[in-house]
Amino acid sequence: MSKEQDPGIAHRQEQRIKGVVFEELTLTDNKEHSSREAETNELNLDLVLDVPVAVSIEIGRTEVDIKQLLELKPGSIVELDRYAGEPLDVFVNGTLVAHGEVAVTHEKFGIRLTDVISPSERVKKLT
Repeated sequence: MSKEQDPGIAHRQEQRIKGVVFEELTLTDNKEHSSREAETNELNLDLVLDVPVAVSIEIGRTEVDIKQLLELKPGSIVELDRYAGEPLDVFVNGTLVAHGEVAVTHEKFGIRLTDVISPSERVKKLT
């Protein structure tokens, strides 16, 4: 079927793109507006409370070449870039959100958070 015979192509070519005007964003001290905004944020947050996220803890990093990697065997020690006693990094979906220390609870490892990175600091690291 050629372009001339396809009515869908002709219709799409006739459609016009309309401009969109965005409202200017401004900061306000209006308490009523702020409380409405807080309610809206809470409502929006409720929509994602059941979404699973991946939490991982990093004790350190290192780089090795492939030869060293292939030589690893049980009992090998891989030296990391951190000293004993330094805080561990807590990542959520790959984003650093906190620091902590190893804890043991009910015979399982855990992490006791010692510092939580503020949302504004996390945003700064993204830019």
